[in-house]
Amino acid sequence: MKSLLVYCGANPGHDPLYNETAVKLGEEMVKRGMRLIYGGGSLGLMGTIADTVLKNGGEVVGIIPSFLDKMEVGHPNLTEIHVVETMHERKALMEKMCDGIVTMPGGFGSMDELFEILSWSQLGLHKKPVGLLNVKGFYDLMIKQLDHMVTEGFLKQPNRDILQVSGSIDHLFQLMDEYVPQPAFKWLERDQI
Repeated sequence: MKSLLVYCGANPGHDPLYNETAVKLGEEMVKRGMRLIYGGGSLGLMGTIADTVLKNGGEVVGIIPSFLDKMEVGHPNLTEIHVVETMHERKALMEKMCDGIVTMPGGFGSMDELFEILSWSQLGLHKKPVGLLNVKGFYDLMIKQLDHMVTEGFLKQPNRDILQVSGSIDHLFQLMDEYVPQPAFKWLERDQI
């Protein structure tokens, strides 16, 4: 992976560990020669990871809708910035520019982006590894919900397996490096159509 898309919060969270992990992820990306693709913000974990990659000599590409940029939340010092009109354009361009995706802790926006990118993978629209950095067990309840969706017949196990999960940056990168995309797996039963 040469370009990594990172979804994460525009807030830092209450525990300093979230921010510390964003710093470690940014440092590890630079060590591995990865370019950061992200939402272009200057606040919260978004700002932390961008600042870290830049400070360590890496490249950062931000993609931000004009309405957010006008609210002065856009990062002013990126390697490259793309100002788009809509959130939909933002998500499409971020996916197009990356080789893999990692989601850190965040709010509604991070969840929206994660589930959309998983849906696109399920539909066969991309074959990129999708990782979840489960800092401090932040996503334990969501992971439990995904497993419950499989148990209850609303999510097929091969589609559940698209999401690579770890609380460790190194282990998550290992899982993503070893990820072998499967052909788009049928999510509907034929007799349900």
